[in-house]
Amino acid sequence: MKSKALLITGTDTGSGKTVLTSALAAYYRTYHSGKSLGLMKLIQTGIGDRELYQELFGEVTVPLCFDAPVAPPIAAQKEGRTIELEKVWQAFTSLNQDLVLVEALGGLGSPVTKELTVADIAAAWRLNTVLVVPVKLGAIAAAVANVALARQSGVKLQGIILNCVNSDSEQHYQDWTPVALIQSLTQMPVLGKIPPLPDPTNLEKLAQVASSFDLELLI
Repeated sequence: MKSKALLITGTDTGSGKTVLTSALAAYYRTYHSGKSLGLMKLIQTGIGDRELYQELFGEVTVPLCFDAPVAPPIAAQKEGRTIELEKVWQAFTSLNQDLVLVEALGGLGSPVTKELTVADIAAAWRLNTVLVVPVKLGAIAAAVANVALARQSGVKLQGIILNCVNSDSEQHYQDWTPVALIQSLTQMPVLGKIPPLPDPTNLEKLAQVASSFDLELLI
C-alpha cells in the first residue's frame, strides 16, 4: 500500500468521527477531483456508518461487521465469532487510492479485541491519526487523557479537531474547550473546529467545514 492514510478516532463513542471523516472525504472529492479516495471503517458493530458512507460516497470498505452495537469483542462473542484482525489488515493494505480515510470505532481506548485497543492498532500499523474531541463540559480532561494514551501507546497523533455537537456546545465553546489551554496541556495542535451541522449529509457544507482546518497535517 503506497497511499497516504489517516485514522480518524475520538475520545469516545459519538465524538464525531463519522462527521469528520465525511467532511474530509467531501473536501478531498471536491478539491482533489483528479485523485482517488478510499474509505474504510475499521470494524462496524450495529448499523450506521457503512450505510451512510455508501449513501454519500458510493463505496466503503468494511472488512468485519457485527449485529450488536457494542464493543467488537463483546459483539463477536454474542455471535460465536472471533475478531479476525488479519482480515482487517489485509483489507487495509489492499487499498491503493491516493488517500485512504479510516474511521476507527468508539474512542482511542476502546477495545478492538480482548487484548488490543484502537490505540494499539494505530501504533502497530503506524497510522497518522487525528483525535476528535466533542465540545462539552469535561472535554479538556478527555483531550488530555486521550493524548496521554496516544503518547504512551506510540500513536502518530497529528492533532485535535473540536466538534460542536449542538448549539449549546457552540455557545460554550470558549469555556468548555479553550484552544490555547488544550494545546498547552497536551502539547498537540488543535487543527480546527466542526460547527453544529443541521444536515450532516450536505456534502457542500461538509467540504466547506473541512476547508477551514489546518489540512497540511491531515491530508
